[in-house]
Amino acid sequence: MRRTPAAVVSTVFFAVAPGTVAVLVPYWITGWRMLDPFPGPVMIPLRALGAILVVAGVAVIVNAFVRFVVEGFGTPIPVAPPDRLVVGGLYRHVRNPMYVAIFAAVIGQAMIFGEAWLLVYAAVLAIPVYSFVRWYEEPHLRARFGADYDDYRSHVPGWWPRLRPYHH
Repeated sequence: MRRTPAAVVSTVFFAVAPGTVAVLVPYWITGWRMLDPFPGPVMIPLRALGAILVVAGVAVIVNAFVRFVVEGFGTPIPVAPPDRLVVGGLYRHVRNPMYVAIFAAVIGQAMIFGEAWLLVYAAVLAIPVYSFVRWYEEPHLRARFGADYDDYRSHVPGWWPRLRPYHH
């Protein structure tokens, strides 16, 4: 796929998918109301850490979407996959940076808003996300990229980032 159409499609998908999962649903749960489940002195650093997680999560998601267009010549959407295996940037540390970032953003919002239901949401969300990766994405990547994907998968963890980047 050419870069310009991939960028347009990726931008729309970015607004719809991560936008719904990491912004719209948390809004429905919280109404952006801040609760104080812990004494005041505890909530200040908790909210600060939550803000760091949200900002980092958004930065990682944007970076990963851009990487799909620039490096992969495609999109993160299964119907318009990249032409090349995306293994650069943050993908050198973890195979699923977008999903990890979305979970970080949701958990960060739970910390900011003091809303335990967002933690429940993140836990429930983990089931279909993990299932999708395990039984759809990984088999399709293996079928499409073969030994390159097998090598990448053997060196880069799926969910917990490695400290040193993978070099292929």
